[in-house]
Amino acid sequence: MAPIVERVSESGVVSEGPHWDVETQSKPNQFVTAIDREFHLITWDGISDTVSNLQKIAEVDNQPGLEGNRINDGKADPTGRLWAGTTCFDIETCANIPYKGTLYSIDKNRQVKSHVSKISISNGLAWNADLKKFYYIDSVEKRVDEFDFDAESGAIKNRKPLFTLEKHNINGIPDGQAIDADGNLWVALFNSFRVIKIDTRNPETLLDTVELPVPQITSVAFGGANLNELYVTTANIPNLADGVLPPESGCVYRITGLGVKGVPGVRVKM
Repeated sequence: MAPIVERVSESGVVSEGPHWDVETQSKPNQFVTAIDREFHLITWDGISDTVSNLQKIAEVDNQPGLEGNRINDGKADPTGRLWAGTTCFDIETCANIPYKGTLYSIDKNRQVKSHVSKISISNGLAWNADLKKFYYIDSVEKRVDEFDFDAESGAIKNRKPLFTLEKHNINGIPDGQAIDADGNLWVALFNSFRVIKIDTRNPETLLDTVELPVPQITSVAFGGANLNELYVTTANIPNLADGVLPPESGCVYRITGLGVKGVPGVRVKM
């Protein structure tokens, strides 16, 4: 049976950062978010238009010449460290100054560590089940990279390409990603109308493609009672479109019938 794609939200501008969590939070209504180059811990009930508390955790890229940078995609690794990278990209003007970003992690003691510099648009993050591999996307490179990962120290090394879009004649820009219980990656492709499934054990191997009705696919996350539903966020940014965007652009979609399950999302420890 072919996968079923259905819209589950109203349209937004940039829907991104999906995370599925069914467990009771030890700190209810608290979230880590990014504002420009700063990480903040906020208290929010999920309904109100404002937050009830805003606490600065850390600031990155505060050196001269990086004033235009901002934090992009972030995710907790399996130990609870927060990872996120920066970019110098202006959505309104579609201008990106390459190689000005950095990939960072923040531990439970709020200590910031830089891992990779000269990043252009820091995006998708994922880790494998045995905590030995880290998968990363710098969108401008149009590929998914693999690193060796040390869970205890948080160190990454030995970067190498895992999947390169141009080698498969795939259009679009890789954005967010999620890993399934089989160890395969599901990658959102911006300006491409699709999500792709790639093999982490065999480099440059495309396993599956799922088409969506909108082009600007931004990120993915597994959810549902059995973690067998893939939730897909999209954007509605005319300045970054290759043509006229469909009216459903910017909505969140749910894909069922994939025949795979995801792994539970990890909460930040801080």
